[in-house]
This record gives sequence, structure tokens and C-alpha cells, in this order.
Amino acid sequence: MCTEYEKFPTFLRMEVCSNNLADFALRKGLDHLLEVRKTFLAILERFTTSQAQSLNVHVDFPLFQRLALPVLLGKSRVPGIKIHDTRIVRLMEVLLHSGNHLAGWRTHDIHQAILTAYRLSDQRYTLTQLRYDIRKMKAHGLLQRDGRRYRYRLTEKGVKAALLFVLFHQRVCGPLANSLFHHQPDPTHCPNSKLEAAYHKADASIQRVIQLMAAA
Repeated sequence: MCTEYEKFPTFLRMEVCSNNLADFALRKGLDHLLEVRKTFLAILERFTTSQAQSLNVHVDFPLFQRLALPVLLGKSRVPGIKIHDTRIVRLMEVLLHSGNHLAGWRTHDIHQAILTAYRLSDQRYTLTQLRYDIRKMKAHGLLQRDGRRYRYRLTEKGVKAALLFVLFHQRVCGPLANSLFHHQPDPTHCPNSKLEAAYHKADASIQRVIQLMAAA
């Protein structure tokens, strides 16, 4: 478990705790303390990197355009991933919560998480449909298997794409159920892009309308 909290309203403190070191292929005892420390520091590094990436997302419309194009997987033609593909957006948001599955996601785990998060029946979203969506994301380089096991995790490109898709739907197409992303990108890290500047101007105007409606 990774916890994060403020200390003396001055410091941001993070801790990694485990009641079963075997989950990390580690052993108990003071003799193995340095190995445990090294492993847990690496976990914290991945966590903070993921958090920073999640809290500082900028628009990348060229990525949207590239993902919308079909790709070849062997001799098969795999359709593109469109911004309005609700099934893929749901799958992306669930996969972003990777902290629940340190060893990657099994197909069954993903399926149950989506059904629970979006209150769907297994008739409305079947395992066959999920396997098709996973195959599509793998073909576009967004998802990868964890070694030789049938467990999946987002690639670096997949994390970026998932954040863009989920936040785009939340900020422009309406809030997504069960979403935890409410932070605005850091304007000091904004790339020199007229398109991004226009997007943030529109986003600020929409937020202002929402505030005025709430105050009315």
C-alpha cells in the first residue's frame, strides 16, 4: 500500500507499506532491509512519476489523429481508436488505476472492474468484447503483456493516451463515472502551441460558466 499525506502543512510525505513481502519476492529480517528499501524506493519513484504525469496532461491532438487510423497486425487490419469510443475509454480509465494490480491485470480482473465501475451486466459488455478491445489497444502499442503471463499493463504511450482520452471526455464531453482526475495542468509547463492555448481558453470559459450556474 502506498500512502500520501501532508505533514505539518509543510511537507508531502509518502510511505510504502506491505504485510507480505513475498508479494515483491522479498524476505523478512533486518539482514534484507537494504533490499526492501531499494525495492520500495523504486515503487515510490514509479508512483510519483505516474502522479506527475496524471496531474500535468496537455492536449495532443496529433496523437488522437494517429490513433484513429487503422493499423496492421500481421495480415489483419485493426481499426483505429476513436475519441468517442466509450468502451475503450472505460477500459483505459480502469487500467489507469494500476495500483490495484501490481502484477498486471488479468482479463477477468479487468472485466469485473469495468462491470462494477459502470454498473454494467455481463450481457452489455461481454468477455469477448473486452478481448477485442484489448487486442485493439495492443495493436496500437497502448497495452502490453507482463512477460509471458496473460496479465496486461499500459505502456508508456498507453498511459499518455489513456490520460488524454479520459480527461478529454471529462472536461469536454462530460464527467465520467468513477473518475478521480480533477487537477488542471500546470500552465508553466504548457508547450508553445496556439491550439493548446485555444483549448485552455475554452476550458477556462466552460469552467466559468459552470461556476456561475452553481452560484445561481
